[in-house]
Amino acid sequence: MSDHKVYYNYIGGEWVPARSGKTYENRNPADTRDVIGIFPDSGAEDIAAAVAAAKEAYNAWRLVPAPKRGELLYRASQILQERKEQYANDMTREMGKVLAETRGDVQEAIDMGYFMAGEGRRLYGVTTPSELPNKFQMSVRQPLGVCGLITPWNFPMAIPSWKIFPALICGNTVVIKPAEDTPLSTYNFVQALVDAGVPKGVVNIVSGHGPTAGEPLVQHPDVKVISFTGSTEVGRHVSTLCAQQGKHVSLEMGGKNPMIIMDDADLDLVLAGAVWGAFGTTGQRCTATSRIIAHRSIVDELTSRIQAEAKTIQVGNGLLDGMQMGPSINEGQLNVVEKYVKIGREEGAELVLGGERLTDGDLGHGFFHQPTIFGNVKRNMRIAQEEIFGPVVSIIPVDSLEEAIDVANDVPYGLSSSIYTRNVNNAFIAMRDLYTGIVYVNAPTIGAEIHLPFGGTKGTGNGKREGGTQVLDTYSEWKSLYVDYSGGLQRAQIDNAE
Repeated sequence: MSDHKVYYNYIGGEWVPARSGKTYENRNPADTRDVIGIFPDSGAEDIAAAVAAAKEAYNAWRLVPAPKRGELLYRASQILQERKEQYANDMTREMGKVLAETRGDVQEAIDMGYFMAGEGRRLYGVTTPSELPNKFQMSVRQPLGVCGLITPWNFPMAIPSWKIFPALICGNTVVIKPAEDTPLSTYNFVQALVDAGVPKGVVNIVSGHGPTAGEPLVQHPDVKVISFTGSTEVGRHVSTLCAQQGKHVSLEMGGKNPMIIMDDADLDLVLAGAVWGAFGTTGQRCTATSRIIAHRSIVDELTSRIQAEAKTIQVGNGLLDGMQMGPSINEGQLNVVEKYVKIGREEGAELVLGGERLTDGDLGHGFFHQPTIFGNVKRNMRIAQEEIFGPVVSIIPVDSLEEAIDVANDVPYGLSSSIYTRNVNNAFIAMRDLYTGIVYVNAPTIGAEIHLPFGGTKGTGNGKREGGTQVLDTYSEWKSLYVDYSGGLQRAQIDNAE
């Protein structure tokens, strides 16, 4: 173990081990013989120390002018740009997705930093005329204090950036608990902030597992807001804990995203979108295309073409040239994929492609699964209702746009959706009636632009949004300010005069 690099928590401007001395190994899911590093297996004491450091730093950080805070964020983004290739390689090693995708992950963090840096000069409030004479009023944003951030493993730098950058620009301090499967990418992100000159205690990182590190962060009374991205089950637990203390909470959770294909769609365009949407990031996206709802008149041709294209996907270690799909993140997630493949078969869906774990040669040292397609899926089957988070897509035949929209909405989630059609009227009907936070026309369900709000409905979230200027509402509160310059004139006098 001593041959592997050892990482520490960053608390109050110092790199320190877990108070318990406990550690855990971070291994490459494409090749478990490859140990990425040794990370602290932290507990409640470490969280308490990080929160105390963040609380102390808040007193000075909130008074730093927002444009000056923005300058530090801008510099951090420049550093991320300089280290993009290194950080992308680190991310592929620890998370598994191919280099082209991890470069995009780092780029999202860069873009978010530049965008939020600009918000340092645009933290707009509102001025409005008072109903009283000789009175001025306005509203401004104020920070909340210490923010607790819990992030997932599938976008281990982009999603931390979605939370840390807006929290900081609003004047908050943060404690982040990254996913235990991908701590290095978040460590790299925090290192860029440190090197940019963010003051001690403003950003703190504590690695560890959900029950022993994440839950104490959620329950700590000095943490004023929790932002969580992860499964719906855990998110609801987080929400319950936050409600007990009246904390602000932002939840970004699961998805079961539909792609509607109408009979007039451009199938060449559909093909590229469907394959990339379903199997990009090994299907491990909250926005992954997990249901293809296709008009019955074209479903057979579409299924055949998707099957042929998916057969050509090169599966392997994402660091190797030519690879298009990497592994599942860990053994447990691979087992989930295998479980749902079995469920789909038992439910009577037609296994069109795949369905097996890949173990030949070097693939046997990782958590690889074939791209898998089920055809003739019924809307109420579990594989069409439950989030799998793997390279499995269900094709559901329908007879009309109305039925397609009904099927699309008939799941517990509502993150992203899409429709392929040449009919502009159908496109607008879908945009109106699909009950999701995101709707694409003639594009897959995946992707996010940092200057637009990102989030979902129903079991996907609690109404908060990440990205765009809307995210600022998670990390700030409105304060209304009044100035009476009448020399003490009272409303009662005005009323009497009237």
